[in-house]
Amino acid sequence: MSQAVPWTCPTCHTEVGSAYCPDCGEKPLRARELSLRGLLDQMIEAFTNIDSKLVRSVRSLLTRPGLLTVAFLEGRRKAFLSPVALFLIANVLFFAMESLTGSTVFTTPLESHLHKQPWSVFAPQLVAHRLASLHTTLEQYAPVFDRAVALKARSLIICMALSFAFAPMLVFLRSKRPLVAHAAFSLHLYAFLLLLMCVGIAIQGIDGLLGGGGVNNEPLDHVIAISLLASSAVYLFFSTATVYGARGVARVLKTLALTVAVGAIVLGYRFALLLITLYTT
Repeated sequence: MSQAVPWTCPTCHTEVGSAYCPDCGEKPLRARELSLRGLLDQMIEAFTNIDSKLVRSVRSLLTRPGLLTVAFLEGRRKAFLSPVALFLIANVLFFAMESLTGSTVFTTPLESHLHKQPWSVFAPQLVAHRLASLHTTLEQYAPVFDRAVALKARSLIICMALSFAFAPMLVFLRSKRPLVAHAAFSLHLYAFLLLLMCVGIAIQGIDGLLGGGGVNNEPLDHVIAISLLASSAVYLFFSTATVYGARGVARVLKTLALTVAVGAIVLGYRFALLLITLYTT
């Protein structure tokens, strides 16, 4: 085996006779790395090495529900992204799609809260009281609210995902799993849902480009919402068997209960954003 040519580590400035610096892990700079071809090589390496972990995680999330949660709980972490990392990546992708298409799944504007949500019956009274306390008008306040709710929706969404952890904790109380197990299960579920929402938003965008209503096409919006809820039910049906060992009729009933919880928490998150934004802006 040929020995490496002695070189000076650019980080700790020590003389090194091996392929890597034993103190900081640096390797000697090659001239090719500073060329366009070297830059291309780095890009290819990034996609084939680092992102292969992401690709493997997403593929497992979509095709083998529950596998990522089990792998995390068993300590098999090298092959997959952590639940938090995968959720955050799905979250970034989701809000990028939402911004690109003008969709308002969670960045619900004040006008929608006042007229198109289940709580629109009493939302006008809440808004009216807030406007009176701020001594402003709806026309002046609405743009401020819309900007603030968009920021809060992005920063607080992990709270929505983690709040679901209490649902499987109660449904599978006898499993005596620690809360972190339910939290990992919840983060994987909502990462799955955010990725599916990206598909739904893309469909709305294509509908708009083809001359349809796009994000304002209510029938299409209802179809997508029902499809997402049905998809979450399918995910839960298979993942509860993998993670919790659910079987038989009990598995079906628990899947239905968890699916209802998913829908309730999504709506609850929208309503919570209304209240939080209303009383902090």
